[in-house]
Amino acid sequence: MAAEKLRDLSQPIDVGVLDATVAAFFVTGSKEERAAADQILRDLQANPDMWLQVVHILQNTKSMDTKFFALQVLEGVIKYRWNALPVEQRDGMKNYISEVIVTLSGNEASFRSERLYVNKLNVILVQIVKHDWPAKWTSFIPDLVAAAKTSETICENCMIILKLLSEEVFDFSRGEMTQQKIKELKQSLNRHVKLSENLIFSFEFKLIHELCLYVLSASQRQDLIRSTLSALHAYLSWIPLGYIFESPLLETLLRFFPVPAYRNLTLQCLTEVAALNFGDFYNIQYVKMYTVFIGQLQTILPPSTNIPEAYSNGSDEEQAFIQNLALFFTSFFKFHIRVLESAPDIVALLLTGLEYLINISYVDDTEVFKVCLDYWNSLVLELFDAHHNSDNPAANANLMGLQMSFIPGMVDGLGSQVMQRRQLYSNPMSKLRGLMISRMAKPEEVLIVEDENGNIVRETMKDNDVLVQYKIMRETLIYLSHLDHDDTEKQMLKKLNKQLSGEEWAWNNLNTLCWAIGSISGSMAEDQENRFLVMVIRDLLNLCEITKGKDNKAVIASNIMYVVGQYPRFLRAHWKFLKTVVNKLFEFMHETHPGVQDMACDTFLKIVQKCKRKFVIVQVGEHEPFVSELLSGLATTVQDLEPHQIHSFYESVGNMIQAESDPQKRDEYLQRLMALPNQKWAEIIGQARQSVEFLKDPDVIRTVLNILQTNTSAATSLGTYFLSQISLIFLDMLNVYRMYSELVSTSITSGGPYASKTSFVKLLRSVKRETLKLIETFLDKAEDQSHIGKQFVPPMMESVLCDYARNVPDARESEVLSLFATIINKYKGTMLDDVPNIFEAVFQCTLEMITKNFEDYPEHRLKFFSLLRAIATFCFPALIKLSSQQLKLVMDSIIWAFRHTERNIAETGLNLLLEMLKNFQQSAFCNQFFRSYFIQIEQEIFAVLTDTFHKPGFKLHVLVLQHLFCLVESGSLTEPLWDAATVPYPYPNNAAFVREYTIKLLSSSFPNMTAAEVTQFVNGLYESRNDPSEFKKNIRDFLVQSKEFSAQDNKDLYAEEAAAQREQERQRMLSIPGLVAPNEIQDEMVDS
Repeated sequence: MAAEKLRDLSQPIDVGVLDATVAAFFVTGSKEERAAADQILRDLQANPDMWLQVVHILQNTKSMDTKFFALQVLEGVIKYRWNALPVEQRDGMKNYISEVIVTLSGNEASFRSERLYVNKLNVILVQIVKHDWPAKWTSFIPDLVAAAKTSETICENCMIILKLLSEEVFDFSRGEMTQQKIKELKQSLNRHVKLSENLIFSFEFKLIHELCLYVLSASQRQDLIRSTLSALHAYLSWIPLGYIFESPLLETLLRFFPVPAYRNLTLQCLTEVAALNFGDFYNIQYVKMYTVFIGQLQTILPPSTNIPEAYSNGSDEEQAFIQNLALFFTSFFKFHIRVLESAPDIVALLLTGLEYLINISYVDDTEVFKVCLDYWNSLVLELFDAHHNSDNPAANANLMGLQMSFIPGMVDGLGSQVMQRRQLYSNPMSKLRGLMISRMAKPEEVLIVEDENGNIVRETMKDNDVLVQYKIMRETLIYLSHLDHDDTEKQMLKKLNKQLSGEEWAWNNLNTLCWAIGSISGSMAEDQENRFLVMVIRDLLNLCEITKGKDNKAVIASNIMYVVGQYPRFLRAHWKFLKTVVNKLFEFMHETHPGVQDMACDTFLKIVQKCKRKFVIVQVGEHEPFVSELLSGLATTVQDLEPHQIHSFYESVGNMIQAESDPQKRDEYLQRLMALPNQKWAEIIGQARQSVEFLKDPDVIRTVLNILQTNTSAATSLGTYFLSQISLIFLDMLNVYRMYSELVSTSITSGGPYASKTSFVKLLRSVKRETLKLIETFLDKAEDQSHIGKQFVPPMMESVLCDYARNVPDARESEVLSLFATIINKYKGTMLDDVPNIFEAVFQCTLEMITKNFEDYPEHRLKFFSLLRAIATFCFPALIKLSSQQLKLVMDSIIWAFRHTERNIAETGLNLLLEMLKNFQQSAFCNQFFRSYFIQIEQEIFAVLTDTFHKPGFKLHVLVLQHLFCLVESGSLTEPLWDAATVPYPYPNNAAFVREYTIKLLSSSFPNMTAAEVTQFVNGLYESRNDPSEFKKNIRDFLVQSKEFSAQDNKDLYAEEAAAQREQERQRMLSIPGLVAPNEIQDEMVDS
């Protein structure tokens, strides 16, 4: 009954009943009562006339919850229906909200007690202002300022409204308001009234500005001053500069800075001013501001203060002060450091400011450090660029902001300016090197970390934030190293000596030092780097010998491994060091401390990849190559390693063997390397010949899996040279594969759908997958020799392909599809005769598995389309031989692929489609194919192009459409694309038909766009079809214009440009020694 009474809005709502309903929902109700109340409140919110009851409710209720409910209803109306309401209703509501705010904020007691309510009313008012001001509420700002002058509490609330207005309109409204509307509101605040020669004051902001200055100069009320500073902070980033620099505002702010109650708010305002950058016009004011600021800061925070300690012991307010100080200095220096450099009497204060910032950089707070680090990175890059380009005066002039033509003698002047600047910063840069060394972040290669309990453990999860920080710090330290190699080396060696002497011994100190040493690899000249590293490695090895305790040794081991792994150039040039280091790694492979063995195996692989030739030649003072010595003691070296570590070790040794040029020696080394797994394999196969049941034992299955994985690791690095080994085990391996496959199928057939989840079936399938992976790895890495294909492919047709077709879906391995994709990509047209058999075995049965939904069998999906793409690219004639029904299945599956929301699958489908379009265009079946599929393809591509789920495919969507539009104008199609039976109007040509069809398709899909806009877009596509960048630009503009993509993250539409920019940046980095780590450079690094 009460519910019906509430829902009847033809008369004033019963506020008492509404209070009870709201209370039942928020406070007093049982579960059932709360559900009923929720339904009633939802119904009321959905009623379009409910907002007319808001004033009545607010006037008659005492419940704060009910008031908030009423304001929520009102907020919805303002957001979505305000402009549709009659003018008198809008004005009535506007006036009522304004009156309530003035009434409540005019009284100190009610302003404090109903603060939350007033804040919500303020938000509602600003929502109205966003719609009505300036056009329909021209007097809003003058009214607000006039009200503010009537009482201090009203003034305080007006400041809160002004701050909200700035934040709402200019910070938070992206996506809610058009750029045009935001521009109008800013222009309204800056309504032009010319008041002086060089300054255009804005009329409405002038009122706000005067009010703020008046409050700051006349009021003693702390809350009001804080609200005023807070409001001012919201406007400073975009108001005309004259209000800041040609008024007493800056002096006023600097006057408030020393007062503890206002310090942080004032500092935030000063930071906004510091971040403004409009040429040199106000340089004098900036110098004056900085001078006064530093003078005051030295009183508040004496330069001798231990800032990190003060921060860790400080209150929230004091910590916020240090954070704000970091933001102020970084903003000021970023935009105005040149001004301070050029004023001789200010240079000492500039260096004082940099000293403060370096001390703040030691604060143990990630966010504070990030702020400082970003600035240090940009400053050091600027200094390095000037130094790097000192032999290019034009580049230097540009870097120093000089626009001038060169005259004789000026080049020397520029060079000396660069040197003077380096000299000026030499002391801060030296201190900065110390900072970077002592705070260096952990690189990705380091696996051993200290946990929260102070124990040394293996890292379980990568911290991406730390990796990003490491990248920036590494880059900064490399620039610093280039600016002064000697100082970098001196500081690092000094810190290392303090580790040896025990003066500064601590895990963290050693870690950051070694990470810093590793990070500057390649930045020094080779002779200096050699001298430096000889000392570093000797000291680290000595430290390992003299230090006791397992945890300590693990930390030192981790650091030795990281450092040596970063300097392959040094190791290649110093065989004795290389041998000592590798033997040390073999020692660490017996160290069972968590993470040490993993890191030893990773470092061994990294070193071997860069120095492999050194291990297969007889070095001076040796009687045999190191690889031979290693193979003799192989069993002992790997005895304490886990299986996955042994696999890594085998890949490393495979790299060594691959570097041997003598085939006879190479085969001998391979035989010795594989002796252990081959002996075990022979034993298992021998036992299986006597009793096949032996192969069903889980321990035997695990051993088989381990042997196959070991072979795969060796094949990864040996490629073609692995032929003799794989030939040895290949046929037995296929027999094991067939037997395990039958076991899997039987288990799943008899055990039902859950049988595939049992550990036994999973183990069997692991062996099947590893077999396929081994064959695929070998064929992929082997050089293109047809005899290898002839030897290995035919036996697999029965064992692998037919087995795939026979199996139940859950027992089919997706690796079969990727294996045959690799085979076709490798042996290309020679596989043409085998394609029908491959199709017959995998096509129909795989499609049935993957077209039921978008989720099942994800691996099969991607690999199936990769196989199809390989066939379309290299064995296209086989596709032409398909029946029309089979071809339709292929095309449907391609369309199905690029509709997929999984990026990899969609991209594979689009690439496959492009191959098909190109090949069919050049074939005799061109007319037939495009008549069947042109319209369908165009329609489907436009569907995914304008669907926000498929933005990553933008580049490929554009390429497909461009291909289609070029095709209809190319003359390749000699028959009409339209069906004369269903299209009565005969078009003059295919281009005219496609043009009209596209216009109709897009007009029906985007009713919000006019026919003229759509026609202009389609005509633009035709005109730009031969210009890829213009064609892409047209489509991008259309997507934004169609509103499907507005107010969203559209970075995928610009992915190509972003990739080009990344490549440009990489080329820049490659030009600076050390900036790209040696292990990231994809060259062979010839080491003969």
